[in-house]
Amino acid sequence: MGAKGFTRELLQTLLIAFVLALLIRTFLFESFQVEGVSMRPTLHTGERVLVNKVIYDFEKPRVGQIVVFRSPVIPSQDWIKRIIGVPGDTVMVRDNIVYINGKRYPEPFVRHAASPPVGPITIRPGYLWVEGDNRPQSYDSRYFGPLPMRDVKGQAFLIWWPLNDVRWLG
Repeated sequence: MGAKGFTRELLQTLLIAFVLALLIRTFLFESFQVEGVSMRPTLHTGERVLVNKVIYDFEKPRVGQIVVFRSPVIPSQDWIKRIIGVPGDTVMVRDNIVYINGKRYPEPFVRHAASPPVGPITIRPGYLWVEGDNRPQSYDSRYFGPLPMRDVKGQAFLIWWPLNDVRWLG
């Protein structure tokens, strides 16, 4: 193969790689950078998470999953929170304890649970109830109400940066 053939093959390979990367980022997975303290101790400012953008096309959201969504308060921003209630669930917060359908929701990831009382509120179809893990410093469904599913960008499933902190998100 001559220099022309090699150059042509290299350009084709780079173009295919670029198109594939663009398609993957647009339709399947995207990286988001965590900002703020609302998800501590689970997530910290500067960490990058990989988000599955198509998961909810194939399965229903589940309580405990961490989602990235368009902020209902500042639509130009993306926020990250944990799903506490899905359609049909009744969510209530009393004495800093979250109850889902009348049962205490175990939250080993929450260190500071200070929360105003909530509900009971039943989550309608097409909506989620989301809260940050750092309850005293999280602006979430306790304040803005149920989150429309249409605003959910996807499920965060992996912290990939910094490299010394790579881990799956439960």
